Amino acid sequence: MAAKQRVVVGLSGGVDSAVSAHLLKQQGHEVVGIFMKNWEDDDDSEYCSSRQDWLDAASVADVIGIDIEHVNFAAEYKDRVFAEFLREYQAGRTPNPDILCNAEIKFKAFLDHAMRLGAEKIATGHYARVRERAGRHELLKGLDPLKDQSYFLHRLSQSQLAKTMFPVGELPKTEVRRIAAEIGLPNAKKKDSTGICFIGERPFREFLNRYIASAPGPIKDQRGRTIGEHVGLSFYTLGQRQGLGIGGVRAKGAQKGGSEHEPWFVARKDIAHNTLWAVQGHDHPWLLSPRLRAQDASWVAGEPPRAGALAAKTRYRQADAACTVEPLGEDGFVLRFEQAQWAVTPGQSAVLYDGEVCLGGGVIVTEAASGDEAYAPAAALTA
Repeated sequence: MAAKQRVVVGLSGGVDSAVSAHLLKQQGHEVVGIFMKNWEDDDDSEYCSSRQDWLDAASVADVIGIDIEHVNFAAEYKDRVFAEFLREYQAGRTPNPDILCNAEIKFKAFLDHAMRLGAEKIATGHYARVRERAGRHELLKGLDPLKDQSYFLHRLSQSQLAKTMFPVGELPKTEVRRIAAEIGLPNAKKKDSTGICFIGERPFREFLNRYIASAPGPIKDQRGRTIGEHVGLSFYTLGQRQGLGIGGVRAKGAQKGGSEHEPWFVARKDIAHNTLWAVQGHDHPWLLSPRLRAQDASWVAGEPPRAGALAAKTRYRQADAACTVEPLGEDGFVLRFEQAQWAVTPGQSAVLYDGEVCLGGGVIVTEAASGDEAYAPAAALTA
């Protein structure tokens, strides 16, 4: 039996963190809950659920029988996560703020706060696991393949993992819900939160519009024809299909029912010329990348993996893709895939795995699509 410890649990108001706290208390640990308030610009908004989340977290603490503290990290969040999020979008990339939030807030500001409270460990409701092996801490996938969140945690370091517990990482989500109902948690049936923490359920473009000026420009197809107008490159991501506002563009005399009616997808952003390039068909060569380059790498073990065969995800909820990795300089790497990957997006993270072990990853800088040789108008993008 593991030694009893003082554990501070991040209670979000959701069912996963609630069950995490319950399990730790059952194991005999001294458990304290903390509710993190990371965003306060929209407290009165219909989209902002932080007040309800706080009430849910407080109710959970009451049922479980633990103390809970409300801590405001909004200033740190704005400085360390949101400012970076806006910088990336303004540069035409598509960042993942949840990864930055874990690295800068939940496992830094929150961890520091918990240690000041005399905690020996912190715990969250993430679906992941930590294993100690040969004096090192490994980050493992959660056992529920549909809920595994190791992708979002890949920037955690040895010192952070040494102080972290993921109690629900060993369980399937169905079991977590069952436990929540069995012990009468008020949020047992609460829906999982989706989307970016500070945006909530509001339309994304409407939110971004407040912070980033729109700069309209042409949407062009692979032949260089202007087929529409975009509202600003920041508002689009590679592989996007909805919201392009492109009508049917057909060559004269084209047969009805042909490929001319296939949906349009965002394939490239040419920042220098403020041009959005779109292609028809999900499997168009411009959407498929046999390799990518990443930088700002972070490795769980504290050092990069040896060059060789591994697997990677270039976005969350994607099957592991077989690849080879080549370290590039001090904090970069190149991945080459056995099968070209769809809509590899600069700003997103490429995360590497060796089986169930998450090794770390980096931020995608460029993707190299298999149709690059045909992509003369903005070839510089893939240089």
